[in-house]
Amino acid sequence: DETGVSVMQCKRALEEADGDVEKARVILRTYGGDVVAKKADRTLGAGTIGAYVHTTNAVASLVVLSCETDFVAKNEAFIALARDIAMQVAAMNPEMTEDLLTQQFIKDEHKTVQMLLDEATQKFGERITVTAMSRLSVK
Repeated sequence: DETGVSVMQCKRALEEADGDVEKARVILRTYGGDVVAKKADRTLGAGTIGAYVHTTNAVASLVVLSCETDFVAKNEAFIALARDIAMQVAAMNPEMTEDLLTQQFIKDEHKTVQMLLDEATQKFGERITVTAMSRLSVK
C-alpha cells in the first residue's frame, strides 16, 4: 500500500533484500526508474484533465495528465493524481512544466512531482506525463 507497486514486485524486492523493508524500498525505486526509462518512447494516446479551485475561489488550475490508454485514463487513482497535480500548480505557480516536475510535492515533502509520475508509471505500467498546465488567479 505504501509504494503503490504490485504485490509480486514487492515480494521480489523483499526476497532480494533478505526481508529488509528499507532495502526493498530502495530496490523498488531502482526498479521503478528502469520501468520509466523503458516506457519513455511510448505514444501518449489518452489522458484526463485535472482541475482544482481553491476554497477562496481566487485561484484555479487545470492540468492535462496524459497516458497511453483509456483504461488507465479512467482509473480513479489516475484521476486523483491529475487533481493533486492541479492543486500543486495552484499552490506553487510553476512557470513551466519542467519547473513543476522538480518541485517538492505539497502533500509529501519527501517526493517531487516527477517522483509521483514515476511511481504512477510503475503502478499503471504506462508512460504518464503532464502535457499541459494552466493557472488562473484573481490577482
